[in-house]
Amino acid sequence: MWKDFKSFLQRGNVIDLAVAVIIGNAFGAIVKSLVDDLFMPVIGVLVGGIDFGSLIVTVGSATITYGNFLQAIVNFVIIAFALFMVVRTVSRFEKKEAPPEEKPTEPTPEVQLLTDIRDLLKASR
Repeated sequence: MWKDFKSFLQRGNVIDLAVAVIIGNAFGAIVKSLVDDLFMPVIGVLVGGIDFGSLIVTVGSATITYGNFLQAIVNFVIIAFALFMVVRTVSRFEKKEAPPEEKPTEPTPEVQLLTDIRDLLKASR
């Protein structure tokens, strides 16, 4: 069982997935900082000095923090756009256009004559 588990872990897909998760987590932290520290304060100033983290509604004893939800939506849109740009760039590098197929050229008269002679010789045998 240990050998099977070890071979499973050593497969390229598992390692690639682990690296992708770690890099994705780090990328998420960068985007979160970008949104929290740069974009949201500017957006808050543009809409009248509102701090989105402090947007709440109290209904009875429940507190609804919809500002955090709005911030999560902005985070998602920025992350989705960044990933779209990465995938778009990678797909441009992966798509190698095949050279156009060349049409077979017409044989020269000499080649056509030799082909006819060859065919006649084959037929006479």
